[in-house]
Amino acid sequence: MSGNKKSASRLFVISGPSGVGKGTVVQELLRLRADLVISVSYTSRRPRADEVDGVNYYFIDRPDFEARIARDEFLEYAQVHRNYYGTSRAKVQELLASGKNVLFEVDVQGGVNLKKKFADLRSIFVLPPSEEELVKRMQTRGSETPETMGIRLATMRQELALADNYDYQIMNEDLNACIGALNKIIDAEIKGK
Repeated sequence: MSGNKKSASRLFVISGPSGVGKGTVVQELLRLRADLVISVSYTSRRPRADEVDGVNYYFIDRPDFEARIARDEFLEYAQVHRNYYGTSRAKVQELLASGKNVLFEVDVQGGVNLKKKFADLRSIFVLPPSEEELVKRMQTRGSETPETMGIRLATMRQELALADNYDYQIMNEDLNACIGALNKIIDAEIKGK
């Protein structure tokens, strides 16, 4: 697959630090837009209580993930918070063939790597209103131990430093305003292709 070829589909990546609300924003966008499909990533981490295999992620174990890396099955992959996350080359090819616009919800490393593969991909970074609010959101989620919270906070600071590598930055202080801004970006990019 040539990543730099123009296709009928537009490609969008949404990234941001853990706890910023990417998943909520993406689910709402998918509900509102019939022209948008999500590329479901693979991960080696265990599912959270509310996550469904094949919907939120494809959950596989670490040896399976590493075997897929060895077979070059991922367009991009990264190790984040001690777990692997990756985008399946075959699944993206299927989505592009559908003619719909493809949305990637990936970590910052994945977003930067996808941008290198697809010259016409538009990248959107979701910012938290503040570090304190992000910490509060992660604590409310209830899935973090003190150790994983410390890892996520350190990663968050590194990720925020890379936000300028994205085409757009949107703050998720108010969910409806954030979704409205994302919709405007997607509409403008689709009309501009």
